[in-house]
Amino acid sequence: MLGIIINPKSGKSAYRKQRLYLFHLLKRRHQPFTYKVTKYAGHAIELARELVEKGYDELLVLGGDGTLSEVTDGIMHADITEENRKKISLGLMPRGTGNDWGRYWGLTRKYKQSLDTFFNTGKKQRIDVGCLTYWRNGTAEKHYFINSVGFGIDAETCSRANVLKYYVGSHGLNYFVGLLSAVFTHKSMPVTVTTDEGIEFKDLMFTMNTGNGPFAGGGISINPEADPRDGIFHVMFVGKPSFRLIMTALPKLFNGGLKDIEFIRNFTAKEVMIDTKDYIKIEKDGILQDACGPYKVEIIPSALQMVVPQK
Repeated sequence: MLGIIINPKSGKSAYRKQRLYLFHLLKRRHQPFTYKVTKYAGHAIELARELVEKGYDELLVLGGDGTLSEVTDGIMHADITEENRKKISLGLMPRGTGNDWGRYWGLTRKYKQSLDTFFNTGKKQRIDVGCLTYWRNGTAEKHYFINSVGFGIDAETCSRANVLKYYVGSHGLNYFVGLLSAVFTHKSMPVTVTTDEGIEFKDLMFTMNTGNGPFAGGGISINPEADPRDGIFHVMFVGKPSFRLIMTALPKLFNGGLKDIEFIRNFTAKEVMIDTKDYIKIEKDGILQDACGPYKVEIIPSALQMVVPQK
């Protein structure tokens, strides 16, 4: 059974045209479906969980990275068997600001092409999912994500980009503008980082990104070697860079060159712990999280399957 989850606020200028095209397509295919429209932040989590618990095994998301992340969270929290969870097919018609997850797979804002991938020409690909755990008043809270988790200026950039979209619309450029507006004022915070691979260090953290996919922030190639099928995270960590080092990094944001800069620490892990005494901003798939440390980020290999273009 097909369930469709639509975020009307993602790419809202084209929302009506895209929705009508989809519904006409489904009518021509004589395909039964149920669709749900999100009404508030976090609503897609509830909708996805409700649909899969009712037996829907195909979910098509019309939205951005944040909507897809919420749907993933809902699927992973659903009260269903692991066997049934692995049978669910997840599809995406990108409509958001950054579209970093879709960018990796070749799913673009060309919505007709994305829908053709889901219904006709695509293939089912098993993908890893990330799990973010933090503690509130001694109680662990788990949130699942699909693309990446970011700390420090990574999260600050998302915060500013989310504000910008209300004034200029949803554009990938919002993240770059948000980054430039924050990069020279953001302060590094002391953290302790440990991994299951035996890496442990204390440092001042300017930014950190734990990537299941290679892109974040509207196309920035933060972890260019990340692959959401390999069962590991690729992690990028920056301590306290000087003005000169920041200027060295800026031209390499989009071409994968960040991994070659000496002051940037890169490593892989299946589990990462971040401990800090101070509050730091955190985002998962572009969604800001109101949380305090310590934080645990862990990979769940081959947790779901997604319909992606043939390559």
